[in-house]
Amino acid sequence: MGTFRDKSPELFWQVVLKLPLQDNRITAWKFCHVLHKLLRDGHPQTIVHSQKYRSRIADLGKLWCHLKEGYGKLIQQYCQLLLVKLDFHMKNPGFPGNLVLSAEELEKIGENDINNYFQMSVEMFDYMDEILTLQEAVFGSLDMSRSNSMTSSGQCRLAPLIQCIQDSSQLYDYCVRILFKLYSQLPADVLSGHRARFLKQFHQLRQFYNFSSSLQYFKNLIQIPLLPENPPNILVQAELRSYVAPVVILPPEEPDGPSVAGDLVDVSSESSQNCSRSMSPDLVAQKDNLIDHLQNELVSCQTLILQLKRKIILLEETLAEKEEELTKVRAEQASLLKQLEESSKLQEAANKANNMDEKFAKLKDVYAKLREEHIQLIRQKADVDKQLAGMKNLDLEIAERTKLEEELATLQVTADAATEQNEALVYKVELSVKEKSLLESKLQESQTSKNELADKLKEMESKLSDRRLTDLENCIDILQRMIGYINDHKFCSTTSSLDDLEIINDQISSAIEKKNIFHLTHLIATLMLLGKAACNSLPDLETGEKIVNILREIGDETIKILQSTKNESTISTDYQSIRARISDLFKLYKSVQNSNSVESLSDLVENELATMDKAIEEAAIRIEEMLKESKAADSGIKLEVNGKILDSCTMLMKAIRILVQKSKTLQAEIVASGNPNNNLSAKEFYKRNHQWTEGLISAAKAVGMAARYLLTAADDVVSGNGKLERLIVASQGVAASTAQLVVASRVKADRHSTNLIALSTASKDVTHATGNVVATVKSCSQLVEESDDLDFSGLSLHQAKQLEMDSQVRVLELEAGLEKERLKLAALRRYHYQLSGDIVQH
Repeated sequence: MGTFRDKSPELFWQVVLKLPLQDNRITAWKFCHVLHKLLRDGHPQTIVHSQKYRSRIADLGKLWCHLKEGYGKLIQQYCQLLLVKLDFHMKNPGFPGNLVLSAEELEKIGENDINNYFQMSVEMFDYMDEILTLQEAVFGSLDMSRSNSMTSSGQCRLAPLIQCIQDSSQLYDYCVRILFKLYSQLPADVLSGHRARFLKQFHQLRQFYNFSSSLQYFKNLIQIPLLPENPPNILVQAELRSYVAPVVILPPEEPDGPSVAGDLVDVSSESSQNCSRSMSPDLVAQKDNLIDHLQNELVSCQTLILQLKRKIILLEETLAEKEEELTKVRAEQASLLKQLEESSKLQEAANKANNMDEKFAKLKDVYAKLREEHIQLIRQKADVDKQLAGMKNLDLEIAERTKLEEELATLQVTADAATEQNEALVYKVELSVKEKSLLESKLQESQTSKNELADKLKEMESKLSDRRLTDLENCIDILQRMIGYINDHKFCSTTSSLDDLEIINDQISSAIEKKNIFHLTHLIATLMLLGKAACNSLPDLETGEKIVNILREIGDETIKILQSTKNESTISTDYQSIRARISDLFKLYKSVQNSNSVESLSDLVENELATMDKAIEEAAIRIEEMLKESKAADSGIKLEVNGKILDSCTMLMKAIRILVQKSKTLQAEIVASGNPNNNLSAKEFYKRNHQWTEGLISAAKAVGMAARYLLTAADDVVSGNGKLERLIVASQGVAASTAQLVVASRVKADRHSTNLIALSTASKDVTHATGNVVATVKSCSQLVEESDDLDFSGLSLHQAKQLEMDSQVRVLELEAGLEKERLKLAALRRYHYQLSGDIVQH
């Protein structure tokens, strides 16, 4: 109040310099606290006038820094903070002492200059560092186990942190907004140092606020903001919209001293006692609770109002930025048009400059001639003067003298006219030189602008070309990987229908018409995958191989088009080769579809089921033979392992044979139930339900292939040429294929059919037998590992270390390979689910 009354802090400094600041540590600490509060909340001239006392503050800090413990370090650090605050306000006079500015005022101080914002942010970081260093020193000097925050000595040290919280919240808000501006106009590598300092200060400031909020001392003095767990991402401009500035709220101060009523009315002690007796303790407590409740609501409302104001300011800033961006775009467009118009006038300016050169040369010649004539006239005048001066003959005739005088006057007039003409020519020459210089300057500027536009155009064309080449290379990579997929046997179990292919064909025709090469690439890739899936359901393997070859040729033709497009600025490629190959593909599909007559479907069902039975029976017989051979040739751990594995495989084969038998019984029931009047043969039933029939054929194929694969895996394991993990995969493949057969049979079956229940039970038995195979393999794998000879007693120190390092390298290689395979498996699953979803939608 005194600084506002005197409009100066001089009285404060006159008094405070007489205090024992260098003798009493508490006095020095309180001085720093009061000066900080005065710089924040005092008259604006306080900061200006306090600049001349900087040396006193610096000397005080240097004096107390020699006291290593207690207040010595705190006073030295507080003096350093006050000096930095004075420096900051001296360099940035637009900031008030309390650092409270609106968004418009901050824009005005920055003058929309990126260099000003860059330097301002550095100074704010320095200011913030001193605040964080002081709070760290204060908390480090307290013994929190003794609850020093509620003692007088502890509160004496904590009190200045209220001003530190107020300053730091404003500095943090301005740093965030300025960094967003910097990153919108400067490269990220230039601002890497700014971002590192900001992230470090964010975590320190968040810890400062969280720790201060937990102290009881601050709860009734200040409402401390809580920063989010993660800092705002200043690399993404959209993050500024969701940014919320921290708000610090101080509760209203209660008036000190007696009330006005107490000064005007003399209330005796007796009357006070009577009044206190008339008010019960419960009523007093209720009144206090109501006051506290109203104050809390007032604080909450103030917080909400500040947050809403910040949000309004943020929205206004966003709107202003968008309008500014729109204005910039329009200005750039107008500038480009203007520059193009000016560039069209370059030739005219050059022609005009040449004309000026010619005029200047002509004027220069005329000036030289006139100058010679002027000199000649001057010489003639001098001759006449000499003649007049030499005339001493008094008898000279008047007529002759008059004549000479007339000639002299004529010569003088001619000389004056020549002088005026000469001056006019000199002025014209100087004007022409200036005009020529101006035209040459404009011509140079126009040429520079033209070169800049040409450079920008080349840069944009280069970026566009690089992006186009990148997209084309990605498209080529997609098609090459798709060609690899259709050649991979892992996709032999995926199926699709001709309807899906016809939808893709229509989309391909549209993409070709629009010459959208990138959309066409993805459609071709989808066609190749769906075509391969459709081949898997065809009974004729030779026809399926022809279709796969056509799909591979379509992919190759598309890759050729993409590679030729990479060397062209526009897409003008002929797509007739792709159209022809797609036409051949659908002709082949139509012929295959038409050839699936009643007899062929029926025969296929019978043949595939018979082939499946034969494959299962051969696998079971071969497994029994392998068990006999192992008993005759092996012994010990190997015999035990082979016996357990072959026994579990035998049980699995038995379960599969039972499931196949139940499936046949259910199939016969389905055919019979689908022909209640006996007016259709089994072949006609298969024809009317061709999709179900094809699914049944595909399932039978899958079961037969899985049985053969299981047999091969078991044979390799027993012979010592295979891995146990392959046997696990084979058994799981058996379970999956039999599940496919169950699903294919269940589609047409009655839910209450006893044969369906028996089939489901057989399916569970297969699942149980599969689990038994997996468990047996894992048990045998552990048994084999335990039987390995791990005797390293004969190794030297160097050999043991070498083996240890080799083992570590192998572990890292296996872990890397496992991670790579997991990523590949996840990608294949995602792609498979995506294709499955597309097929279902179609």
